[in-house]
Amino acid sequence: MRSVPLALLLLPLTASAAQKSVSSVDGLQAALATAKAGDDIVLEDGTYTVNANLGCSAEGIQDQPITVRARNRHAALVRFNAVEGFKVSGRYWTFDGLTVEGICARDEDCEHAFHVTGHAEGFVLRDSRVRDFNAQLKVNAAKNASGVWEMPHRGLIERNEIHDTHARATATPVTKLNIDTGDDWVVRDNDLHDFSKQGGIAYGAFMKSGGKRGLFERNRVVCVKDSPGGDTRIGLSFGGGGTAPEFCAPAFDASVPCTPEHSDGVLRNNIVANCSDVAIYLNKAANTRVLFNTFIGTTGVDFRFAATTGEAHGNVLSSAIRTRDGASFTAGTNRANVDTATWTSWYMAPLQGDLTRKGDVSSLIGAGTRNALVTDDFCARPRPTVAASTLGALEHSLGDCTTGPADAGTGGDAGTGADAGVSDAGTGADAGTADAGTGADAGVPDGGTGPVKDREVEGGCSTSAGLLLPALLMLLPLASRRRSRPTRQ
Repeated sequence: MRSVPLALLLLPLTASAAQKSVSSVDGLQAALATAKAGDDIVLEDGTYTVNANLGCSAEGIQDQPITVRARNRHAALVRFNAVEGFKVSGRYWTFDGLTVEGICARDEDCEHAFHVTGHAEGFVLRDSRVRDFNAQLKVNAAKNASGVWEMPHRGLIERNEIHDTHARATATPVTKLNIDTGDDWVVRDNDLHDFSKQGGIAYGAFMKSGGKRGLFERNRVVCVKDSPGGDTRIGLSFGGGGTAPEFCAPAFDASVPCTPEHSDGVLRNNIVANCSDVAIYLNKAANTRVLFNTFIGTTGVDFRFAATTGEAHGNVLSSAIRTRDGASFTAGTNRANVDTATWTSWYMAPLQGDLTRKGDVSSLIGAGTRNALVTDDFCARPRPTVAASTLGALEHSLGDCTTGPADAGTGGDAGTGADAGVSDAGTGADAGTADAGTGADAGVPDGGTGPVKDREVEGGCSTSAGLLLPALLMLLPLASRRRSRPTRQ
């Protein structure tokens, strides 16, 4: 009997992948509803006003993601008048080059531009502009039809501009990138700015709820840039304000405390500026490394609670790096308590995140010991392979580089490979029935003073069974401040 080549056996499974040109809301809904692994859904230039959630439940595969992109970067404007925008519950979806805007009359009616749930691993948001949602991205575990909790591992958020045009008037949490559960998420090369909650606390981004190996690198976070200041603003966090135990990996059990909230996280080469509170908040964040960052006009770094451990090395900052409530860390060479006059003598507009050199920064050059986890700087330039490195996010020995908002090019890393973590395909059936985003997944009070933190209210996101991956597997034999302040939510 003549053998049949594997490529021919796979042909019926992959031949249906197609490029789909979309120029209307109806066309976009139809393309999403009929999407298959490898589809390239291309939005033509124009405005798409959407009054409903858009389900993304089809299953991509690692080397054939389902892509939703603008024909011309940022020229496709998707305006959502809905609680959620893209509800992603299938594996391997990529969104590229879009402009996404919330236009709800009430802020509480525009919760998320992207809600990623369950086994939706391999999610990518790249080169996009997303504005005016309470949480532009929400990520959380969900129960499948068999009652097994599944988590969306290995997401990648890169080269996006994420901000709000006004302070959010809502009772729900305000966090631009709200990543609950999921391992090996990478958040890099993004501009986050102007986020605020009226009368409350807002975060630029956090990872919590039992996640592991998160990475924040080369991001610029400016809490107050174009909009007026006010309210409490925190830059980046592992742990956020905590998680109710029943929504925390791996136990998902109300009787098992959520500790640690995050493990083995790394924050490196970030610039965080002009925040009323800390640049970095580590809440029950075990073995966290805070390396070669620049924190300007913030109240510093908090390592908090006994479960929080780690290292802080190579950072330059206003204020200090401190422990609270039993936390511990190893301090390397950091330069703390830099005053405003010094910042403005060094850089053109430091409180705006513009670190173009203006004066003499020689005191920073060679003042830090090289760290094996920090091989480049904020501008992704390789640091010298010598014993000493420049303190802070910029390797000044290499001269100036652009620190303003970047409109990055195409290409890059889709979240797979070494820096995105090890594959975990998830288990159980695909149909999701319960969503960890419902109820009080914002957690219990974290021990601070003031009001109990807000509680999140999320809608679930059902999924569909995807036949492509099982079929492929079957065919393979034939051929990864210390002063009193409101409780942080």
